[in-house]
Amino acid sequence: MVITYNGMLATELGEVRWLKSWHSNPNGECVELAVLPNGEIAMRNSRFPAGPVLLYTQGEITAFLAGAKDGAFDHLLRETIRLLASNLALGRRAATRW
Repeated sequence: MVITYNGMLATELGEVRWLKSWHSNPNGECVELAVLPNGEIAMRNSRFPAGPVLLYTQGEITAFLAGAKDGAFDHLLRETIRLLASNLALGRRAATRW
């Protein structure tokens, strides 16, 4: 039996079935989940399939998904877009000074 821990490499989990959302983009920039034999849920970044995983209980994933469905994290995307636009504007201003 594999002892699981946060940060372990996905390859150390053995043969698990990774799933990703149908809403994922075709560039491979996705979050993937796998249910482990002990009931935990592993999460990895599809851009680094052999990289580290985070482990969650089913209760933690249930709470996260409920929050996501309710829009609890929507502000994170808006904040990211705002910061990107701000950085672009700063870069343009700096470029015109040289």
